[in-house]
Amino acid sequence: MPRLNASDPAAAQMDNKAMRLQDHLLELRRRLLWSALTFALAFVGCYIFSRQIYLFLAAPLAHIMVAKGEPPRLIYTALSEAFFTYMKVALFGAAFVSFPMVAVQLWQFVAPGLYRTEKRAFAPFLIATPVLFVLGAALAYYFVFPVAWKFFLSFEAPGNQGAPRIQLLARVSEYLGLVMKLMMAFGIAFELPVALSLCARVGLIQAAGLRHYRRYAYVGCFTFAAVLAPPDAITMTGLAVALIGLYEISILAARMVEQTPRVA
Repeated sequence: MPRLNASDPAAAQMDNKAMRLQDHLLELRRRLLWSALTFALAFVGCYIFSRQIYLFLAAPLAHIMVAKGEPPRLIYTALSEAFFTYMKVALFGAAFVSFPMVAVQLWQFVAPGLYRTEKRAFAPFLIATPVLFVLGAALAYYFVFPVAWKFFLSFEAPGNQGAPRIQLLARVSEYLGLVMKLMMAFGIAFELPVALSLCARVGLIQAAGLRHYRRYAYVGCFTFAAVLAPPDAITMTGLAVALIGLYEISILAARMVEQTPRVA
Protein backbone atom coordinates (compact mmCIF):
# COMPACT_ATOMS: atom_id res chain seq x y z
CA MET A 1 0.00 0.00 0.00
CA PRO A 2 1.59 3.34 -0.98
CA ARG A 3 2.40 5.71 1.85
CA LEU A 4 1.04 9.22 1.82
CA ASN A 5 3.56 11.97 1.34
CA ALA A 6 3.72 14.32 4.30
CA SER A 7 4.11 17.31 1.95
CA ASP A 8 0.98 16.37 0.03
CA PRO A 9 -1.85 18.89 0.88
CA ALA A 10 -4.48 16.19 0.51
CA ALA A 11 -2.65 13.95 2.97
CA ALA A 12 -2.28 16.78 5.45
CA GLN A 13 -6.01 17.54 5.18
CA MET A 14 -6.85 13.89 5.82
CA ASP A 15 -4.56 13.87 8.85
CA ASN A 16 -6.20 17.03 10.22
CA LYS A 17 -9.67 15.53 9.76
CA ALA A 18 -8.55 12.34 11.48
CA MET A 19 -7.14 14.32 14.37
CA ARG A 20 -10.30 16.38 14.68
CA LEU A 21 -12.43 13.24 14.70
CA GLN A 22 -10.14 11.64 17.26
CA ASP A 23 -10.35 14.73 19.47
CA HIS A 24 -14.15 14.65 19.30
CA LEU A 25 -14.22 10.96 20.21
CA LEU A 26 -11.86 11.53 23.14
CA GLU A 27 -13.99 14.43 24.33
CA LEU A 28 -17.14 12.32 24.04
CA ARG A 29 -15.43 9.53 25.97
CA ARG A 30 -14.46 11.94 28.74
CA ARG A 31 -17.99 13.34 29.01
CA LEU A 32 -19.50 9.85 29.09
CA LEU A 33 -17.06 8.76 31.80
CA TRP A 34 -17.97 11.74 33.97
CA SER A 35 -21.67 11.05 33.45
CA ALA A 36 -21.29 7.35 34.22
CA LEU A 37 -19.19 8.09 37.32
CA THR A 38 -21.78 10.56 38.58
CA PHE A 39 -24.60 8.09 38.00
CA ALA A 40 -22.67 5.30 39.74
CA LEU A 41 -21.95 7.45 42.80
CA ALA A 42 -25.56 8.62 42.90
CA PHE A 43 -26.75 5.01 42.63
CA VAL A 44 -24.59 3.93 45.57
CA GLY A 45 -25.82 6.84 47.67
CA CYS A 46 -29.46 6.26 46.76
CA TYR A 47 -29.18 2.54 47.48
CA ILE A 48 -27.82 3.28 50.97
CA PHE A 49 -30.90 5.42 51.60
CA SER A 50 -33.25 3.35 49.43
CA ARG A 51 -35.50 2.41 52.35
CA GLN A 52 -35.91 6.05 53.38
CA ILE A 53 -36.60 7.04 49.76
CA TYR A 54 -39.20 4.31 49.42
CA LEU A 55 -40.87 5.34 52.67
CA PHE A 56 -41.00 8.91 51.35
CA LEU A 57 -42.69 7.69 48.15
CA ALA A 58 -45.12 5.58 50.20
CA ALA A 59 -45.96 8.40 52.62
CA PRO A 60 -49.12 9.59 50.76
CA LEU A 61 -50.60 6.09 50.93
CA ALA A 62 -49.56 5.67 54.58
CA HIS A 63 -51.20 8.96 55.58
CA ILE A 64 -54.50 7.95 54.03
CA MET A 65 -54.39 4.53 55.72
CA VAL A 66 -53.71 6.13 59.10
CA ALA A 67 -56.57 8.58 58.55
CA LYS A 68 -58.89 5.61 57.93
CA GLY A 69 -57.73 3.96 61.15
CA GLU A 70 -55.75 1.23 59.40
CA PRO A 71 -52.11 0.33 60.04
CA PRO A 72 -50.03 1.34 56.98
CA ARG A 73 -48.76 -1.80 55.32
CA LEU A 74 -47.14 -2.90 52.07
CA ILE A 75 -46.30 -6.52 51.35
CA TYR A 76 -43.98 -8.50 49.11
CA THR A 77 -44.75 -12.06 48.01
CA ALA A 78 -41.37 -13.17 46.67
CA LEU A 79 -38.10 -13.50 48.56
CA SER A 80 -36.21 -11.21 46.18
CA GLU A 81 -39.03 -8.73 45.54
CA ALA A 82 -38.04 -6.25 48.26
CA PHE A 83 -34.38 -6.34 47.22
CA PHE A 84 -35.11 -5.64 43.56
CA THR A 85 -37.61 -2.96 44.58
CA TYR A 86 -34.87 -1.14 46.49
CA MET A 87 -32.61 -1.53 43.46
CA LYS A 88 -35.26 0.16 41.30
CA VAL A 89 -35.58 2.91 43.90
CA ALA A 90 -31.83 3.47 43.72
CA LEU A 91 -31.91 3.61 39.92
CA PHE A 92 -34.87 5.97 39.99
CA GLY A 93 -33.19 8.25 42.52
CA ALA A 94 -29.83 8.14 40.74
CA ALA A 95 -31.47 9.27 37.51
CA PHE A 96 -32.90 12.32 39.31
CA VAL A 97 -29.71 13.16 41.17
CA SER A 98 -27.29 12.69 38.28
CA PHE A 99 -29.38 14.39 35.60
CA PRO A 100 -27.94 17.90 36.21
CA MET A 101 -24.38 16.62 35.82
CA VAL A 102 -25.31 14.63 32.71
CA ALA A 103 -26.97 17.72 31.24
CA VAL A 104 -23.87 19.80 31.99
CA GLN A 105 -21.60 17.24 30.34
CA LEU A 106 -23.86 17.15 27.28
CA TRP A 107 -23.86 20.93 27.08
CA GLN A 108 -20.06 21.11 27.41
CA PHE A 109 -19.73 18.62 24.56
CA VAL A 110 -22.15 20.43 22.25
CA ALA A 111 -21.46 24.07 23.19
CA PRO A 112 -18.05 24.45 21.44
CA GLY A 113 -19.74 23.79 18.09
CA LEU A 114 -22.38 26.50 18.58
CA TYR A 115 -22.23 30.21 17.87
CA ARG A 116 -22.59 32.66 20.73
CA THR A 117 -26.14 33.56 19.70
CA GLU A 118 -27.06 29.86 19.57
CA LYS A 119 -25.65 29.34 23.06
CA ARG A 120 -27.75 32.20 24.36
CA ALA A 121 -30.82 30.75 22.66
CA PHE A 122 -30.43 27.20 23.98
CA ALA A 123 -29.20 27.96 27.52
CA PRO A 124 -32.64 28.92 28.94
CA PHE A 125 -34.18 25.69 27.65
CA LEU A 126 -31.46 23.60 29.31
CA ILE A 127 -32.12 25.35 32.61
CA ALA A 128 -35.90 25.06 32.33
CA THR A 129 -35.88 21.33 31.47
CA PRO A 130 -34.94 19.89 34.91
CA VAL A 131 -36.92 22.58 36.74
CA LEU A 132 -40.15 21.79 34.90
CA PHE A 133 -39.60 18.04 35.25
CA VAL A 134 -39.24 18.38 39.04
CA LEU A 135 -42.35 20.59 39.16
CA GLY A 136 -44.33 17.94 37.28
CA ALA A 137 -43.14 15.16 39.57
CA ALA A 138 -43.93 17.31 42.63
CA LEU A 139 -47.45 17.97 41.32
CA ALA A 140 -48.01 14.23 41.00
CA TYR A 141 -46.65 13.51 44.49
CA TYR A 142 -48.31 16.27 46.49
CA PHE A 143 -51.63 16.69 44.67
CA VAL A 144 -52.43 13.68 42.48
CA PHE A 145 -51.28 10.86 44.77
CA PRO A 146 -53.46 11.80 47.77
CA VAL A 147 -56.57 12.09 45.62
CA ALA A 148 -55.89 8.94 43.58
CA TRP A 149 -54.95 6.78 46.57
CA LYS A 150 -58.03 7.91 48.49
CA PHE A 151 -60.15 6.93 45.48
CA PHE A 152 -58.57 3.47 45.27
CA LEU A 153 -58.92 2.86 49.01
CA SER A 154 -62.62 3.78 48.88
CA PHE A 155 -63.33 0.31 47.46
CA GLU A 156 -62.40 -1.40 50.72
CA ALA A 157 -65.27 -2.99 52.64
CA PRO A 158 -65.27 -3.71 56.39
CA GLY A 159 -67.05 -7.05 56.04
CA ASN A 160 -69.79 -7.49 58.64
CA GLN A 161 -72.76 -9.85 59.10
CA GLY A 162 -71.06 -12.71 57.29
CA ALA A 163 -69.84 -10.58 54.37
CA PRO A 164 -66.14 -10.97 53.49
CA ARG A 165 -63.78 -8.14 54.26
CA ILE A 166 -62.23 -6.42 51.27
CA GLN A 167 -58.85 -4.93 52.14
CA LEU A 168 -55.96 -3.52 50.13
CA LEU A 169 -52.71 -5.47 50.37
CA ALA A 170 -50.48 -3.50 48.02
CA ARG A 171 -47.20 -5.05 46.92
CA VAL A 172 -44.06 -2.97 47.26
CA SER A 173 -43.02 -3.52 43.62
CA GLU A 174 -46.45 -2.72 42.15
CA TYR A 175 -46.74 0.44 44.23
CA LEU A 176 -43.28 1.61 43.16
CA GLY A 177 -44.08 0.90 39.51
CA LEU A 178 -47.27 2.97 39.71
CA VAL A 179 -45.50 5.84 41.49
CA MET A 180 -42.64 5.90 38.97
CA LYS A 181 -45.07 5.77 36.05
CA LEU A 182 -47.10 8.72 37.32
CA MET A 183 -44.10 10.85 38.29
CA MET A 184 -42.46 10.21 34.92
CA ALA A 185 -45.73 10.97 33.10
CA PHE A 186 -46.22 14.31 34.86
CA GLY A 187 -42.52 15.17 34.57
CA ILE A 188 -42.50 14.52 30.83
CA ALA A 189 -45.79 16.36 30.41
CA PHE A 190 -44.29 19.48 31.99
CA GLU A 191 -41.61 19.47 29.29
CA LEU A 192 -44.26 20.40 26.70
CA PRO A 193 -43.62 24.17 26.92
CA VAL A 194 -39.87 23.59 26.53
CA ALA A 195 -40.30 21.36 23.47
CA LEU A 196 -42.80 23.61 21.70
CA SER A 197 -40.92 26.80 22.56
CA LEU A 198 -37.70 25.31 21.23
CA CYS A 199 -39.45 24.32 18.00
CA ALA A 200 -40.80 27.84 17.70
CA ARG A 201 -37.37 29.30 18.38
CA VAL A 202 -35.80 27.41 15.48
CA GLY A 203 -38.74 28.19 13.18
CA LEU A 204 -40.38 24.75 12.94
CA ILE A 205 -43.74 25.90 14.34
CA GLN A 206 -45.50 29.18 15.06
CA ALA A 207 -47.87 30.32 17.76
CA ALA A 208 -50.60 30.87 15.18
CA GLY A 209 -50.37 27.24 14.13
CA LEU A 210 -50.60 26.08 17.75
CA ARG A 211 -53.75 28.15 18.21
CA HIS A 212 -55.22 26.81 14.96
CA TYR A 213 -54.77 23.16 16.04
CA ARG A 214 -55.82 23.75 19.63
CA ARG A 215 -58.88 21.47 19.46
CA TYR A 216 -56.82 18.57 18.14
CA ALA A 217 -54.20 19.19 20.82
CA TYR A 218 -56.87 18.91 23.51
CA VAL A 219 -57.88 15.51 22.18
CA GLY A 220 -54.22 14.50 22.14
CA CYS A 221 -53.86 15.61 25.78
CA PHE A 222 -56.71 13.36 26.90
CA THR A 223 -55.33 10.49 24.80
CA PHE A 224 -51.88 10.89 26.34
CA ALA A 225 -53.41 10.97 29.83
CA ALA A 226 -55.50 7.87 29.13
CA VAL A 227 -52.42 5.92 28.02
CA LEU A 228 -50.04 6.89 30.83
CA ALA A 229 -52.32 7.49 33.80
CA PRO A 230 -53.99 4.72 35.85
CA PRO A 231 -57.50 3.74 34.73
CA ASP A 232 -59.38 6.13 36.96
CA ALA A 233 -61.13 9.30 35.93
CA ILE A 234 -59.52 11.47 38.61
CA THR A 235 -55.90 10.85 37.63
CA MET A 236 -56.58 10.93 33.90
CA THR A 237 -58.53 14.17 34.15
CA GLY A 238 -55.85 15.74 36.34
CA LEU A 239 -53.09 14.89 33.87
CA ALA A 240 -55.18 15.98 30.89
CA VAL A 241 -56.07 19.33 32.49
CA ALA A 242 -52.40 19.90 33.36
CA LEU A 243 -51.43 19.15 29.75
CA ILE A 244 -54.05 21.55 28.41
CA GLY A 245 -52.79 24.30 30.71
CA LEU A 246 -49.21 23.60 29.63
CA TYR A 247 -50.27 23.75 25.98
CA GLU A 248 -51.78 27.19 26.51
CA ILE A 249 -48.57 28.30 28.23
CA SER A 250 -46.65 26.90 25.29
CA ILE A 251 -48.62 29.12 22.91
CA LEU A 252 -47.64 32.21 24.90
CA ALA A 253 -44.02 31.09 25.15
CA ALA A 254 -43.87 30.30 21.43
CA ARG A 255 -45.20 33.76 20.58
CA MET A 256 -42.44 35.35 22.66
CA VAL A 257 -39.53 33.34 21.25
CA GLU A 258 -40.60 32.58 17.69
CA GLN A 259 -38.49 33.98 14.92
CA THR A 260 -39.98 37.05 13.29
CA PRO A 261 -39.78 37.15 9.51
CA ARG A 262 -37.26 39.57 8.15
CA VAL A 263 -38.48 42.35 5.88
CA ALA A 264 -36.49 42.54 2.66
